[in-house]
Amino acid sequence: MHIKELTIEEFKSFAKKSPLNNYMQSEEYARFMGENHFNYDYIGLVDNNGTIQAASVILLRKIGFNMRYGYAPKGFLINYYDSNLVKKFVSALKEFYLKKNVVFIKINPEIVISEIDSKTYEVKENPNMRLKKGLQKFGFNKLKDNLYFESSLPRFNAYLDLKNSRFNKYNKANRNKINNSKRKGLSFIEANKDDISEFIKLIDADDKTNYRKLYDIFSKNDLIDLALVKIDFENYIKSSEKRYEEEEIKNNLYNEILHRSHKKSDLNKKMASDTLLVTLKNDIVKATENLKMDSSAIVAGALIIKYGNRAHIIMSTYKKDLSYLNANYFLYDQIIEHYKGKFDYLDIGGVVGDFKGDNPYSGLNRFKLGFNPNIYEYIGEFDLVLNKLNYEYLLKSGKLAQVFNKNDD
Repeated sequence: MHIKELTIEEFKSFAKKSPLNNYMQSEEYARFMGENHFNYDYIGLVDNNGTIQAASVILLRKIGFNMRYGYAPKGFLINYYDSNLVKKFVSALKEFYLKKNVVFIKINPEIVISEIDSKTYEVKENPNMRLKKGLQKFGFNKLKDNLYFESSLPRFNAYLDLKNSRFNKYNKANRNKINNSKRKGLSFIEANKDDISEFIKLIDADDKTNYRKLYDIFSKNDLIDLALVKIDFENYIKSSEKRYEEEEIKNNLYNEILHRSHKKSDLNKKMASDTLLVTLKNDIVKATENLKMDSSAIVAGALIIKYGNRAHIIMSTYKKDLSYLNANYFLYDQIIEHYKGKFDYLDIGGVVGDFKGDNPYSGLNRFKLGFNPNIYEYIGEFDLVLNKLNYEYLLKSGKLAQVFNKNDD
């Protein structure tokens, strides 16, 4: 068996049949990374009959002096349980890429090794766990597992089974915020390329052009959607004023009841009504201030890649100065409803593995876990070391940490 550079059609044909097929192992993702200064190959392990037995997009980039590293995003398209096949593939990769001065190839396979209950945080491992040690027998260096987002891809990911996802399965906090957002004049928009600028305005990231590139490349084959959330401030003010008037009538009634009653339940109703009136009044003031600047605004948005039987929210954002609108909760709820019947699963993105602790990402975890997703733990990152001497040099010199450690400035 030997490594052969595949045509795009050869690669796509093989990838389509692979159980590990994913949007990062695609022509579109390779081209996107090409726009980000990576070279890339479509390679396959071919037997004596010319049949492809394994394949991968390999992204290539310079590291150090006269050296390169490879990256197989979400891992190779191979049967990792076939030890003989993996051994031959590794041997062929070394022979092929050592000639190109490639020191190592990084992989982060989309192999689930455990599922975490989103309510109890109980961990249930599966047989894939043994692949963690199995891969190391073939020269893969297992990198340190992380709890947060230090690696190229999240180690823990939240998925919704769209066939079984229901509003009443969300936790109470998420349900309340979604219901609250629906009373505030928000609307869900299936946007297009003409609206991408509105989405980019919401993003805090330094390099915003990447999202336009991503959209342009994946949209050519209708593999990406842009979802936006809009608010009409005038309608919001009218709705809030009506609610305020209705609540004021209730509040006056509670006042009268409290003159005759000393029940704690009645006092609690009055206090809750007082709080709601203050909230509504503040919302009206804020919306009136925004109305002076514009009649409406885009307040949240997301890019969703569609691939196979899955949709992936790869980027979502909302206006932080209008957080009282709960537009991010409304956005996710609408996305979930929009893709039901179209896809089997919705990937709502990474979460951190510190589920019980108080950490910088606790709010993110609470938000996503509130939709009652399935939480999967992936196998993690490995480096297939092709040149041990140069790899150790890159490790000791700090070059690897400089390129890959997200927490290293």
